[in-house]
Order: sequence, then structure tokens, then C-alpha cells
Amino acid sequence: MSPAQPRPPESPRAHAASTPSRRALLSAAATASLAGALGALPAFTASAAPQRPPATPKASDAPGDARHTLWWQAPADEHSMIGQGLPVGNGRLGALAGNDPARELLLVTDATMWTGGLNDTLDADGQFPYGRDDFGSLTLLARLTVALPGHDLSAVHDYRRTLDLAQGLITTSYVRSGVTYRREVFASRPDDVIVVHLTQSGGGHHTGTVTLEGTHGEAPAVSFGGAFPNGLRYGAAVTAYTSGGGRVRVHGGRVDFTGCPDLTVVLSGGTNYTPDARTAYRDPSLDPEQLARTKVRAAASHPAAVLRRTHTADHRALYDAFALDLGTSTPQQRSLDTWERVRHRAQSGVPDPELEAAYVQFGRHLMISGSRGSLPLGLQGLWLDGNDPDWMGDYHTDINLQMNYWMADRTALSPCFDALTDYCLAQLPAWTDLTRRLFDDPRNRYRNSSGENAGWTVAISTNPYGGGGWWWHPAGNAWLCNTLFEHYEYTLSRAHLEKIHPLLKGACEFWEARLVTTTLPGGTEEVLVADSDWSPEHGPLDAKGITYAQELVWALFGNYRSACAELKKDTAHAERIGALRERLYLPRVSPKTGWLEEWMSPDNLGETTHRHLSPLVGLFPGDRIRPDGSTPKDIVDGARALLTARGTESFGWANAWRALCWARLKDAEKAYRLVVNNLRPSTGGANGTAFNLFDIYETGPGRGIFQIDANFGTPAAVVEMLLYARPGHIELLPALPAAWAASGEVSGVPVRGGFTVDLCWKDGTPVSVRIHSTGGRATTVAHGGTSRAVALEPGRSVTLKGFDR
Repeated sequence: MSPAQPRPPESPRAHAASTPSRRALLSAAATASLAGALGALPAFTASAAPQRPPATPKASDAPGDARHTLWWQAPADEHSMIGQGLPVGNGRLGALAGNDPARELLLVTDATMWTGGLNDTLDADGQFPYGRDDFGSLTLLARLTVALPGHDLSAVHDYRRTLDLAQGLITTSYVRSGVTYRREVFASRPDDVIVVHLTQSGGGHHTGTVTLEGTHGEAPAVSFGGAFPNGLRYGAAVTAYTSGGGRVRVHGGRVDFTGCPDLTVVLSGGTNYTPDARTAYRDPSLDPEQLARTKVRAAASHPAAVLRRTHTADHRALYDAFALDLGTSTPQQRSLDTWERVRHRAQSGVPDPELEAAYVQFGRHLMISGSRGSLPLGLQGLWLDGNDPDWMGDYHTDINLQMNYWMADRTALSPCFDALTDYCLAQLPAWTDLTRRLFDDPRNRYRNSSGENAGWTVAISTNPYGGGGWWWHPAGNAWLCNTLFEHYEYTLSRAHLEKIHPLLKGACEFWEARLVTTTLPGGTEEVLVADSDWSPEHGPLDAKGITYAQELVWALFGNYRSACAELKKDTAHAERIGALRERLYLPRVSPKTGWLEEWMSPDNLGETTHRHLSPLVGLFPGDRIRPDGSTPKDIVDGARALLTARGTESFGWANAWRALCWARLKDAEKAYRLVVNNLRPSTGGANGTAFNLFDIYETGPGRGIFQIDANFGTPAAVVEMLLYARPGHIELLPALPAAWAASGEVSGVPVRGGFTVDLCWKDGTPVSVRIHSTGGRATTVAHGGTSRAVALEPGRSVTLKGFDR
């Protein structure tokens, strides 16, 4: 993503097409069974994703452990929620919580709350329109406020708020007039609601109001519904109840509560979006407001403790599958709250291994909270502070969307990957139609010079309605397909491979029509190269044979052949694609710069320190370029030289990508430096980590925005530093930095080829390695000068010891 790219022009806020309704929505708490709470509730989304069995728990993995708990001594500033609010989500609904004692504010987002539409036109310059009216934007669903007069921050003491990553639970506590008040916020996937639960100890009570507001012109109401001009309907509802004592009643458009020893607030909402191009991605039969009312009533028939236990069990079923210990922090580091630790780490330069492990687990919390059963995670995931996110909060297909999902399989969150697969499948009919109608339009600077057209591709930006924004992105189809195929290499799921086969085939058909023949200097060799394109996001706009496209298509063709062989289909087509692959030009090293060429030219035609590593996709996420002797040394050295030239100071996502590349080159200290760079505190909008650990992307002097990809890319880099794997090969501790070398362990790590790994190390050397087959049968396990062959039946495990340095 380019910071130089101007922000899309603002468009008038989309107002509801129907008047919000105001109806009472109160339910008394009941003691119905847990089974009743999980009964056949209506759902905005698909059923829960399959769950991986949890890894064997260790004492250090208990809730409250420093690797799993973040804490702060101050609430969020209501005007800085994106950098200070704490995130929860159930994979579809997300919320930022402010945790002010007197005013609990939740900014609520539904992943499908999108304006815009198909956007199937090109402007005079060959670009898709890219604004809030045409392309559309992700927007907020609602604001929920729980006001408690008299609980101002100046009137309380011992304030503390925590984010328990293991349980997906925000807790706020403080003391007022001798009474300890406690507040919990969580987003339950089983009940499909967001819950705020208030309790106290010491004879106190709660008196105040609950207010639900829409963000598109709706007045406060206990339930509301509306529609965008694009026809998408949305709605939300809230209810509140107490377990005994006090009074709760609807008053106008709000809920009043008086003298309640405890209070539970339940919210739900959503849209009538459906992942089906045949219905223009909308379900006309669905009434989102009524469905929200049904869900909050169902949830409110159970005590808050039941809702919390149900939520926690669901969250931990995913969270506990992976554990990470990078070493022990000092007592001084542990005494600091999370923001003080971030600042202390940057100022002192002293490693803080528990903070660094917690940052990985924070990324996992965001993935569990943001990617289950709905749309995938875009530039801001499920968390907004307004209706005008930069770049519309879209899906950027030239790095950001893919980076969001590098972490999922690597940290035992494979079920969270399904949202990306489902999105691509749902968009395929529209993407194919747009490619057929518009890719060879004479206004498209990237059109095929052959005049032929087939298959599908995408724009640099995509929305959930099949629409594109900005420029066409010819190689985007290959990168998406390679990402989807890599998920198969982790899971060995034949069902997944069957689902993505049409995507792989269509992308290959596109490239059959697009590749052109050229003769290399000297006139002795003809090769196939990609037609005119841009090496994202710099340099000439009409270069043929860019390394970025050549590497992605080379990998795509190989993955398609493997898929066809496994599925025993399209054999003749796979052979034809294989023959094209043999003729593809592969990049060389420039005799002028010593770098791997980016534009099939010895000259550097762009910015030396550019944020994108487009020519290094063969190093990561691909692995055609390997420093193990299988790749010519000059190619590896050229990749290293180019990576060195790009530098170590950039945006968070760019640092994460650099760290991953250095991990692949086995340079532990450079990889670690880039991880630490992303943990530097952001001040004044600078690149770095915000108060709430969201990654901040500097768009200009004094202005930074939240962009979530670094929160996922950096954890992926940490895992790659500890384990590198491709089908048939596992390498232990390929890039272990000195900061983590003394001792550590990681467990439940899936690797490509159908295995998981539990690894313990001491003094930089593996002391125990457990390999478990989840479908794979044979691999090698290597460290230093030692290599072991492992053969296992699916479901069996083996423990290896005695590796050399």
C-alpha cells in the first residue's frame, strides 16, 4: 500500500432508507440449561468452524500468565479509540471497548457492514473508481454506551484493565467509596452476541443507562434497522438484565437501571449480506433487526456466568492449540503495565521475551476474534473508530490480504483461514465476469497484447460485492491461489483442494492467454514472460517480465499441477500448464547492482528502499530461492543484496515481510531487529505500536492510522525464525536470535506436509523435538549438521533428541 496514494475522496454518509424502530427488548434472567443456550439459534453466519484439539497445557499457559495477559492503568480516551480501545470479537462482530469507569463505550463493527457495490466500470485512465460511493467502505454498525454517573475516573482508585488473550476477555476493576467494581466485556461466537457484565463486592450497586445508537443517522433505540442505498439491510438490538435486586426498564430509546448489584448487557446485530453472487450478495428474506432481537433474547435467558463459560470454552479451543515461551523476563519488566513495557523495551534496548511472546499471542487473539464464519480480515480487521477508514478498510491483494493469513496456519489457527477461502470462492463468479468484460478494455494499461482473454484476475483493491478498486492487478490471482494452496499443504484437506481447484484452474487459464514470448539477448533462447505490468508499487507501469509476476506464476503453475495430480482431474490441461512452466523466464542477478533483478533489466527502475519486496516473493512467501545449496549461489546472494538495500526501517507490514525474508536467509539478528522495530511505541502518528498494541502506519507528518497486517505478519516472522518447513523437510531454529537462545519452547506448530511440531531448546540447541503426523507420512528434520528421516502413520508421534549445534 502506498502512503503517497491519495486518500479516496469522501462521499456523503449513507443514511438509512428506513426509519429505525424503537421497541422494548428486555428479558429477565433465567436459569435454563447450557444446552438451551446453544440450541438452534438463528445465525448471521455459518456454523462454527472445526476445532483443532488443544495442545497439552503447561503451567505457564494458565490465564493470567504474563505471556497471555496484557494490562493497563488507564482507560481509553474516547477520542482515540483506535489506538487505545481494547479489541474483542466473535469472528463476525467486533468491538473496541474504552473501559472508562463512568462511561463504558463500545464501537461495534460487523464484517459485512459495507457500502458500495459491484463497481464494474473503468475511468478514462483505466482504473476502477475508488471511493466510498462506488467502491464502498467498511463502516461501523453501532455505538453502545453504559453510563454510570458518579463513577468518574477522579472519584475512583486502583483502576486496572486487562485483556486476557487466552480467554478473549476484557476485565476492568476499580474501587469507589470502599466498593470494588468489576466489569467484563467479551464477544461470544456460540451465542453470537457481545456481553458487558457489571458486578461489585462490598455492598455497592449500579445505577445508570444503556444507550444503543446507529452510526448512519439512527436515533438511540433498544433496537434499530436501516438500509444503505446499495440495498444492504442492517440492524442491531440490546437488552439488559440483573440477577436480583434493583430495577431495569426501557425509558424512551434507552435502558435505565437503578440500584442493581449486578447488570448484564447483551448486544447483537448484523446485515443481510450473503456470500452469493447470484443474489448480488444480499438475502432479501432476512430482517437483521428482528434477528438481532431474537439473539439477544436467547442469550439473556441465561446467567452471565453461563455466557462467559460458553464463550471461553469456544475461544480456548483454538487459543490453546499453540503455546510459545521465548524465555523469562525480569521482575522489573513484569512490574510494568503493557504500555510502559513497550516504551521500556524501546528505550532500554533490553530484550523482553515475555512481551515478545505476548505480541504473538495478541495477533492470535485478533485472528480468533476477527476471522470465523464471515468475511476475511481486511486492512483494519473488525475494528473501526468511524465510517471513513483509510483505503476504505478494503482487501489489498498485493500484500496486505495475504499477509493477514500467513499467521493462521503457522500458529495452529487453520480454521480461521476458511474465511479467506470462502471469500475467494464467493467472489469468483463476479471476478470472472469482470475479467471477461473489462480486462481487455482499451483503457486498461495492463490488457493482454495478444487480444486473448480467459479465466479471472482481480484489482489491487477488492470489496465484498465482486468489485475492484484502483488498478487491475494481473498477478493478484496467482498470489491468492498460492496462498490458498499453501493452506492445503498445511492441512492436507482434500475437501479444501476440491473447493479451490476452480480458482487455480481459472487463474492458469488467465495466464495461458497473457504470457508472451520474447527472445533473450543473444537471440538464442525464447522464453515466456508476463505482459506489461507494474512491480507493486513502484517503477514503470509497462514493464514485461517483472520478477514479481514471473515468480508468482511459476509457483501457481506448479501448485495447479500438484492439485490436479492429487484430485486426478484435468490431466491434459495440467500437462499443458507444466510445459508452459518450463518455458517461464526466471529472474537473474543484475551485473550493475548485484541485486536480484526486479524488472528484467540490469537497472534499478524504482526506489531503492521501497516498502514492497515484490521481487522477493520467490524467497518469501515462496521458497524457490533457498540458501541450502539447491538454489544457485548467485541468486541467493542477489536476493540478500536486494533485501539489504531495502533497509530495516519501514512500515509495520513492510518490516514484517523483511523479517520473514531474513528468517528464510537464516540471519537471526536482522530478523529479530525488524520484529523489535515493530514493537517500538508509536508517538505522534509514527510507525510502531499503539497503546493497545495495534500497529500504526504513518501516512504523513503527525498522522498515523491503524493497519492490522503487521499484527499478523510479525507473529508469522517469529514462528519462521523458530521453524522452517516445506513438504518433506523441517528445519529447527533456522534463525534463533541471541535474545531467545538461552531457553524456550514452542508447541502445536503446524508445518507444511501434514505435521505438527513441539520444540524445546536450550543454549540455542534443540533438546527435545516431538513430531506428530496430522496426515503426513514422511519428512526430514534438520538442525545444524544433523538430519533425521521420520516416517509416521497419520495420528502417530515420535520424539527426537540429540541434535548438534
